[in-house]
Amino acid sequence: MPIIDNKEIKHVLISRIDAIGDVVLQLPTCIYLKQLYPDVIISFLGRSYTQPIIEACKAVDNFMNYDDLKPLSKKEIAALFKEKNIDAIVHEFPKSQIAEAAKKAGIKIRIGATSKIHHLFNCNKLIRLNRAESNLHEAQQDIYMCGPLGVTHIPTIGTIARYYKDNFKPLVELPAQFKNLLTDDKFNLIVHSKSGGNGREWDMDNFTALINGLPLDKFRVFITGSFKEHQLFKTWIPQLPPSVIDLSGKMDLDEFIAFIYHADGLLASGTGPLHVAAASGIYTLGLFPVSKSINATRWAPLGIRAEHLESDSDDLSSISVDMVKEKIEGWLQ
Repeated sequence: MPIIDNKEIKHVLISRIDAIGDVVLQLPTCIYLKQLYPDVIISFLGRSYTQPIIEACKAVDNFMNYDDLKPLSKKEIAALFKEKNIDAIVHEFPKSQIAEAAKKAGIKIRIGATSKIHHLFNCNKLIRLNRAESNLHEAQQDIYMCGPLGVTHIPTIGTIARYYKDNFKPLVELPAQFKNLLTDDKFNLIVHSKSGGNGREWDMDNFTALINGLPLDKFRVFITGSFKEHQLFKTWIPQLPPSVIDLSGKMDLDEFIAFIYHADGLLASGTGPLHVAAASGIYTLGLFPVSKSINATRWAPLGIRAEHLESDSDDLSSISVDMVKEKIEGWLQ
């Protein structure tokens, strides 16, 4: 077991209770720590809706559900932490409730960023990090937060991208009704045009022109999105070729993750499914604005077949249909 500051570390808790993309980019931290310390137990505090993502990562030993902890008192949460014999906690997503409970539980190493005032009172290992201002990728920032656990080197983007290869695989089997839609004689392309308001979105007319311009004898195109987005698509889908398959609103998250994993490629803006696709090792193209804190420098998809295009403004208007089409058709070679 590693000894950090004369304290033996057997169980580390990574606390990341935000969205899908954030959680996908947090997984390399778990993989890196597991490489450094194979015998250390790594637990991950996440949400119900990100549980399938977390459990798809081989480096994570235990999932803890924040949705179960949220209604509890800090004393009750602290008791649960004590019961699990957690030696170190990394507050990757700051939450005062969790930070206070971790201190109350007497967790020996409590790591937090100085940018949150409550960390100054509840953490005994403080990291100077302002995520919005940093030039590191989000996944690198996550690893940087683990300095007090003996992390002295921040891997390159290329190295991190390869971490997913043998460490990310959905546990849920893709139901036959969806698996049978995928074909061996065409490139199975997922087009995820919306972001749930979490990122800049490419104009729908661009998606229309792109899909209508693809050689559909070589591509099978699937449209994905939430049930709410499915309602929006009712006037859009008729503008697309009849062979396009609309799966928006038809899969739960478990199924969607498995579907992405078995597809060949995915196009999206900076949203959760983009990062799932990159982690799955399929061809992935992300569209990003140049704006600081939401640009590709921080949020580019990481994977062995992941790439991105970045605009020259705060929106995606400078990314042309031809630019995207060239990238996607290049996946056939």
